[in-house]
Amino acid sequence: MTTNNIKDLLEQMWRDYSTMNPQAYRIYHSLLEKEDKIVNDHIALRTFNDPRIGIDVLKKPFIESGYVYKGEYHFTAKKLYAQHFEHLDPLMPKIFISELKLEEFSDELQQTVRGLIDQVPEELYQRFDFVNIGRPWDLDFKTYEKLLAESEYAGWVSAHGFRPNHFTIFVNHLKSIPSLRGVNDFIKRMGFKLNDSGGEIKGSKEVMLRQSSTLADRVAVAFSDGEHEIPACYYEFAYRYPKSNGVLYTGFVAQSADKIFESTNKSQ
Repeated sequence: MTTNNIKDLLEQMWRDYSTMNPQAYRIYHSLLEKEDKIVNDHIALRTFNDPRIGIDVLKKPFIESGYVYKGEYHFTAKKLYAQHFEHLDPLMPKIFISELKLEEFSDELQQTVRGLIDQVPEELYQRFDFVNIGRPWDLDFKTYEKLLAESEYAGWVSAHGFRPNHFTIFVNHLKSIPSLRGVNDFIKRMGFKLNDSGGEIKGSKEVMLRQSSTLADRVAVAFSDGEHEIPACYYEFAYRYPKSNGVLYTGFVAQSADKIFESTNKSQ
């Protein structure tokens, strides 16, 4: 089902994401039993920096719906660039879009990725819900593994295409568990593993943001040569601190996000 309404699109993204990722569905509903409402801090999207599908393309439905650019981020080791966008309504989730800098990888990876993108019909780019269409190209498992060997991020995008990489619970709005450490303990009691790269909690009060995340669910993905279980998406948790003017910090911390990215690593 296609939509041209941003709230419908966000609901569709959550529905598809939580269906694909059982851990997110279980965590959300377990917390919902304790809360009146759960606020989503941000949604993260991944792509390649090819002009046909880069950040400038993925941001369109959000910009058209009242979102504005708020900041950019550089991830040197992972060869990524990202931007984030915010809506005037503070309860609307922030949007974080990252892209892989193809020119910094091997000719083989660049050619493989462009070959995938070449398969995408032109009319798909015009869809309002392009950010949530899933994988729009054919892919065999061997090609996925080759991309994965050079870049975990490239492997993920090649296999899953366009969909939320993660949603994020805004811990500040929780009443029953008002701390990030408390949320982490709750998640572990449910039997889910946390991403401990750089510690279970990334960030600090000094940088005005603390974050944690589960490790990605492993899900069965259909490749052109068969079905294989690979890491899919994860659930993130964010606690924000006020700036000197008393307003909560709304940006992101590159050093922390760099470790959060590893929630989808196959080695985890």
